Amino acid sequence: MKIGDIEVLAVADGVGTEVAAEILTRPGVDDPWACHAHHLAADGTLALPLGGFLVRGGTRTVLVDAGVGPFDDGRYCGGALVDSLAAHGVTPGEVTDVVFTHLHFDHVGWASVEGRPVFPRATYRAHRADWQHFVTGAGATPEAVAKLTPVEGQLELFDADFTLAPGVDALHLPGHTPGTTAYVLSSGGRRALLLGDVAHSVVQFGERDWEVIWDVDPAAASAVRNRIADEAADTGDLLVAAHFPGMRFGRVLAGDGGRRFVAV
Repeated sequence: MKIGDIEVLAVADGVGTEVAAEILTRPGVDDPWACHAHHLAADGTLALPLGGFLVRGGTRTVLVDAGVGPFDDGRYCGGALVDSLAAHGVTPGEVTDVVFTHLHFDHVGWASVEGRPVFPRATYRAHRADWQHFVTGAGATPEAVAKLTPVEGQLELFDADFTLAPGVDALHLPGHTPGTTAYVLSSGGRRALLLGDVAHSVVQFGERDWEVIWDVDPAAASAVRNRIADEAADTGDLLVAAHFPGMRFGRVLAGDGGRRFVAV
């Protein structure tokens, strides 16, 4: 995908599997997936692609999120991200920046392996609120500590929106996690947003009141998701998230009082 002069490519790592009705729900509705069964496997499970996005422009080679890593617990299985980068002609040593949309385990898996940074020349960047929540705070998770502590020597924390490179901007969108950050690509009159887990399924663009069990602040997460979707419907901006089918970009179309996501 080209956004003006910026190239952005999906970098697959693996896949996760969840029972859809257990992770995405609608308050007061017993079977919210009844009208969306075509998104599910026959057993009611939802496949969640895992990985990140490679952004290349100018002198920067940026990896947005780092998949689940060499990991397999029977539900989440990764390990392909470095090979996927190689298929795009990129080695770990050529990555200049690793930026995280948030610090859940399935987005930081290749930050380090066996206690060593996977991307030796890269600057790692994360929102300070997420670092404090997942790594140094009272609610720190063992997965985040193990994966992220080894990269502290290459780490820059941020606590405000910033420009990473020409046409690549960080946009803080708290709700899913305290530091959830989308990355906005703009060039040549085009615009695209890398959403992280602002949305886990494309269905959420049509269902305004669905909740995700992993949202730290469900009300804030819902407000952010709906604002982004409404704005994209007005502007034609492209949207993508690692958990979308095929990790494909798409647009939000509005009509007849509703919205829907259409892949491009």
